[in-house]
Amino acid sequence: MGRMIHILFVLVFVVALWQLRANATRYQPNWSSIDARPLPGWYDDVKIGIFIHWGVFSVPSYGSEWFWWYWQGAKSKSIIDFMKKNYPPGFTYADFAPRFTAELFDPNEWADILKASGAKYVVLTSKHHEGFTNWPSKVSFNWNSMDVGPKRDLVGELASGIRNRTDMHFGLYHSMFEWFHPLYLADKAAGFKTRKFVEAKAVPELYEIVTAYKPEVIWSDGDWEAPDTYWNSTGFLAWLYNDSPVKDIVVTNDRWGSGTPCHHGGYYTCHDRYNPGTLQKHKWENCMTIDSGSWGYRRNAPLSAYLSMDQLIQTLAETVSCGGNLLINIGPTHDGRIIPIFEERLRQLGSWLKVNGDAIYSSKPWKHQNDTVTPNVWYTSKKTEKCENYVSTTLCIGGTAVYAIVLDWPKTGLLELGAVSPAHTTTVRMLGYSGGPFTWSKRPGGGMVVEFPNIPTNQMPCQWAWVLQFDNLP
Repeated sequence: MGRMIHILFVLVFVVALWQLRANATRYQPNWSSIDARPLPGWYDDVKIGIFIHWGVFSVPSYGSEWFWWYWQGAKSKSIIDFMKKNYPPGFTYADFAPRFTAELFDPNEWADILKASGAKYVVLTSKHHEGFTNWPSKVSFNWNSMDVGPKRDLVGELASGIRNRTDMHFGLYHSMFEWFHPLYLADKAAGFKTRKFVEAKAVPELYEIVTAYKPEVIWSDGDWEAPDTYWNSTGFLAWLYNDSPVKDIVVTNDRWGSGTPCHHGGYYTCHDRYNPGTLQKHKWENCMTIDSGSWGYRRNAPLSAYLSMDQLIQTLAETVSCGGNLLINIGPTHDGRIIPIFEERLRQLGSWLKVNGDAIYSSKPWKHQNDTVTPNVWYTSKKTEKCENYVSTTLCIGGTAVYAIVLDWPKTGLLELGAVSPAHTTTVRMLGYSGGPFTWSKRPGGGMVVEFPNIPTNQMPCQWAWVLQFDNLP
């Protein structure tokens, strides 16, 4: 009997200890607890994602994805004139929804294009500020992609395409507020002392998309008019991190209420196109768009609005060198096409990354982010390990490779670098070039001078920017 009591006591103690540990690792609905959650490591490793803005705004495809607001909210003269010229009197924004047809949307084709970009995660707009959901939401009757327009579950189809054809992480953007939802406007008129919209619409949507599609990124937006307490942001995040089906792998951004961007959440976005140019203490993301004037597709975009590959690679180099991720946006058409200029940029990016990916994926910021002498040279670094096989053992020696992303080919063939101090054993090679190590010399006053050989055009490793790898730096 005594032995049995002892065993029972031990079991009770073990269960109690397990419960204490479980409770200790549970996140509480407050920012000090939420912010203490470590960011899942995959996010920092992947470096590059693709943002996709797609919705009813893709039908007028004029001005920007804020078309409805500029038409009915800000009363933009250019948008009002556009509607008077092209649509009959009495035409409403809701009348655009049946024209959001997506008949040419092929999620497998999209997945192949996105994979070809070299990006490692994708974030699709599940709902923008217009309130239209790209999935059959139970709380968005007749204003979702199954009831009107495509008559398809766009989120579900793309999630399947991405997961079946790529190794990319799938994420979802979600706008907290809606410009003209009557419940939101009523809460706003009450100074956000009531929470009818949050309880009936915003938060139920978040639970729906997490439970149904298991996104590995929740990209929140549309939060800025109200405090996080109105949105119950910490309550949702505590559930997301403790009990959701993606609790161990999901990452979130910082847009959870007025005052939270750049202060609370998983990684910081701070504001659109955030690109500080200096190393940050907290993991961050630069969300930007290939069409510099809009996130959604717009038919009136001039060619000059689209970033060139030189601009895109420069933004990538600046972002990753300073510890950030780059989220590159495209806007598909109402019928579900990724237009050729977007596809071309994505495939060109992928071709560059096939050569130079070692300087980007899983890289870490170096002690210098950009060069101290020559502009347009950005640095990253990565731990390396070289192993030699012997008769009875394998000897591995660790080191650090430093990468210099050189945006401009030196006109004289000599690249002066002030940030890199070489040792006599230092070697320099160009990624993708098989011609052997580059010759270098010490630079008077510190640093080094790297001699670029005359490489025939047909042997150039890439077209836009070139990456030097330095090994055996002191």
